[in-house]
Amino acid sequence: MTDGSDNDQDTLADEWAQALDEQGQSPEAGQSTASGGGNSPGDAAAADLQRQADLAQFQSLKDEGGLGDTEDGNLDMILDIPVTLSVEIGRTKISIRNLLKLNQGSVVELTRLAGEPMDIFVNGTLIAHGEVVVVNEKFGVRLTDVISAAERVKKLK
Repeated sequence: MTDGSDNDQDTLADEWAQALDEQGQSPEAGQSTASGGGNSPGDAAAADLQRQADLAQFQSLKDEGGLGDTEDGNLDMILDIPVTLSVEIGRTKISIRNLLKLNQGSVVELTRLAGEPMDIFVNGTLIAHGEVVVVNEKFGVRLTDVISAAERVKKLK
């Protein structure tokens, strides 16, 4: 018993055969063309293409592990890649007119309140919040809240 999809495939195959016949090529080796010739160079080329298509077989994909694996060997590949970590204490929007008026001693008001945690970005992606600390006369940041990987992925979408 055949269904409609078999008829569609037969019709499509017939259309391709007719188109190849019009060009002087045969869809299968040894089949004659509509003009009656059976050994034209077009027939040989079509037969060769058909043989190559029949021989083409693809191997199934194998899971060889990836970045999701936690083995040290896989992580070692990315551990030395440099990234840019930046800390943002606040933002503001000002007009170019006011920007040009700024000089030494000017104060720019930021949108963040004093004592509020700062945003910590890695390559422009928010990864944590933190607070400023001074260690050996140098500024540092103590992480107070690390954004989970699931939350970071949500923000990308």
